Order: sequence, then C-alpha cells, then structure tokens
Amino acid sequence: MMKWLATVAFMATIPALPFAAQAEVSDRSSPNPAVQNAGKPAFPGAQGWAAATQGGRGGSIIRVTNLNPDGPGSFKAAVETKGPRIIVFEVGGVIDMGMTALDITEPYLTIAGQTAPSPGVTFIRGGFDVKTHDVIIRHIRIRPGADGGAKRSGWEPDALSTVGARNVIVDHSTMTWAPDENLSASGPRFTGDTVEEWRKGTSHNITFSYNLLAEGLADSTHPKGEHSKGSLIHDNATGILIYRNIYAHNVERSPLLKGGVHAAVVNNFIYDPGTRAVHYNLMALEWAGVPYQLGELSAVGNVMRAGPSTDDSLPFMMLGGDGDLRYHARDNIAVDKYGEPLPQFGRYGVTKAKLIEARQPVVWPQGLPVMPAAELETYLLANAGARPWDRDADDIRVLFFIAEGRGEIIDDEKETGGYPKQKPTKAPFIDADWNLDTMEPKSGRYPGQKGPIQENQSARDAQMRR
Repeated sequence: MMKWLATVAFMATIPALPFAAQAEVSDRSSPNPAVQNAGKPAFPGAQGWAAATQGGRGGSIIRVTNLNPDGPGSFKAAVETKGPRIIVFEVGGVIDMGMTALDITEPYLTIAGQTAPSPGVTFIRGGFDVKTHDVIIRHIRIRPGADGGAKRSGWEPDALSTVGARNVIVDHSTMTWAPDENLSASGPRFTGDTVEEWRKGTSHNITFSYNLLAEGLADSTHPKGEHSKGSLIHDNATGILIYRNIYAHNVERSPLLKGGVHAAVVNNFIYDPGTRAVHYNLMALEWAGVPYQLGELSAVGNVMRAGPSTDDSLPFMMLGGDGDLRYHARDNIAVDKYGEPLPQFGRYGVTKAKLIEARQPVVWPQGLPVMPAAELETYLLANAGARPWDRDADDIRVLFFIAEGRGEIIDDEKETGGYPKQKPTKAPFIDADWNLDTMEPKSGRYPGQKGPIQENQSARDAQMRR
C-alpha cells in the first residue's frame, strides 16, 4: 500500500472562487425563513434542485468556541440547537468524534466551515447523518477511519450521508477514509403506497458539489468486507446533482445509482477507480414484489482516468441488475493510465436490464454551467475539496498524487500517516466582516488565504528551491 515518504511542491493559482446543548448565539432569526428566503440561491454558484436551499439564513449565529466532542461551545451543541441557525467557527483544528455518528435532525442549518481560522476544522473517528431538510454544509473535512478496529468488526459509518433528507447542499468539503461510503444520499426505498410517496420519503433535491471523496477503506472494519466506496445514491432518490467532485482511490461507486434514481452526474473527475466507476443497479433481490422503476441518468462532461488500482479495460459507466436505465451521455472522457481510450459502457451480471439511450439530457437542473471535459482535471485539482485556499496535508497529498498518476486504494488510514495532528487555533468571528446571507467574506479573502496554493515542502525541497 501507498506510503507517503516525502512532501513535494505543488502550486495552483486558484481562479476567483464564486463560493467564495449551549453555545454562543447571536439571534437574528426571522419568523418564517422558508417564506422570507424563497428563491434565493444558497450562495453564489449554488446549483441543482437544491440551489435555493436557505439553510440557516436569517437565523441565529452560533459560535463554536472549542474542539470538544460535546458540551457548551461545541459543534455538537450547535448542531442540536433548535431553529434556523448558522454555525461559525472561532477555532481551528481537529474534533474527535469518539467513534460515533452525529445525527443532524434539526432543519434550517448552515455549517460554515469557511469561517474557521486556519487550518480549518477536521472531524475524525466519526461521521454525519443528515436526517432533516434545508441544510448547507461547506468547507469541512471528515475522516472517520478504522482507528485500529479489527477487520469486519462492524464499524461502518459513512463520512456523510443524507438519510431521507431534502433540500441539502454539501459543497467544497473533503470526505476520506470512510469504512462505508464517503458521501451518500440514502433513505428508505418504499415509504408509502405510490411511487410519488416513495420518492418523497427518501432523499431528494440534493446537491454534492466540489467535494474531494477519496481513499474509502477497502478491507477494513465494514462487516461485509471490502467496502471502499465513493457515493451511493439510494433507490428512488430524485433531484440528485453530482457536480464537479473529485473521486479518487475508491474500489467502486463513483457514484453508484440504485433503482429508480433520477440524477445528473456532471463535470466530475474520477481517478484510480478499482472495479467500477459510474454504475447503475436495480437489484431484483431488493425489489421483490415491487414494480421496477425506470432510472434516469444524464452524464455529461466527466473524466475517468485509470490509476495503479484500476482494472484493465474498465468502462466509464456500467449497468448491472434488472432495472432499465434511460441514459444520456455526452463529452465524457475515459482513459487508461497511459492516456489510451477506455470503453464508455459495459455490464456486470447477465441480466435483463436495458440501456435506453437518449440524445438529450433526461434529467437536468435549470441553468447548470458545464465545462468541457478536456479542461476539467486542472480546474478541479485547484478548486475541489475543503478550503482550497488553505489545504491540509492530506488533501494536498491526495491531489498531488492524482496529478502525478500515483497513489492507490488503501485498507487503513495508517497507510497514509494516520489521523491528522493539528495545533488548535483561535480567532473571533466578526459578523460585520461577512455577508450573512451568503456566508462569503466581504473582503473576498477567507481566513487563512494568503496567495496561491502550495504544498508543504520538506526542509530539503525548500532549501533547493530558494
């Protein structure tokens, strides 16, 4: 497995970014945020069916003042506060979740990781389950890891999952080392008696944008065994936009769309997938006695580049199971690690599933900008992931190895150096410095933003490059 033996220099000039219990609370809540904020974009550049999600806009400002797992001033206390709220950070560093998953059940929430002082906030040894509506999550890192657990011992968190949620945006965040999926949209398959009720009862109107989803743990603590997965979009989820994310070093599910899903997968960069990249699968065993629903997928402007872990001749998109898929594909690039073309389509399983090709997008959000696939890799390496102006060492390592064609699928976070150790930092959050509607800095510069991104250099590299 991969060992990071040295730190090497990496520079990328970032284009002007368009995204650019008890706790300390400033009350600015409105009586009806859903009405007051109807139709407004969540933030500049928000896309998809969830683009107008209001999150905590107009609500209380809740300050996270320590890195404790719970208690007064903690992130957990802020999340559990009722009512519209924007969580800001007056601390930077690592929050140890103690091998637990945090349920987010109170709606109208914005988690503004961009407000933290450098190096930002990283959550370890745990994950998030979003079980509500109108949530915006930006610029955080979640690294669950195995923490020395025995193989198949039952620790199986997603880094982040929506569970029967709606109107949720997860943007510019990093999820790595999950024993289950790194980032998913999930929920019950069949809630109610009609297809409309099924779709309403599971996750819908979800945007995953500009995230770094890497190094899902393969032969680790998941009870099923191998489980290095990027994203699972569960049966009957609709209004799903997977947009400008980087998937790297996951065995499969980059993403996997299950039966009846309606999704647009646009401008994503998939590096070093193992046995599958994008795939669709309605499993007969999970739909016994239930009428199959047609899946719909628009895949446009994506890039899949094979790496050291990738099966030979791996197709960009694969169809499995028994359900039919209506599929529109355009300007998708798939190449092996030497730049030679790979197949655009393949199958796994000898089943009756049909691919119904469409000339026009079958699922498409209004006004979605699309970048030519040939321009995508360089752009996303500079812009995807948490706090691209203020990368941590693990994000830098992953991104630089992608650029070099290096790295591989791992079984344990220790293979890459283990959990991060960061010195805690503190800085006050000053309301007047921020646009509280969009949570963008009025100055145009984020905490910790000093100039072009650089990878940390070893002492020898720094000496040689003066």
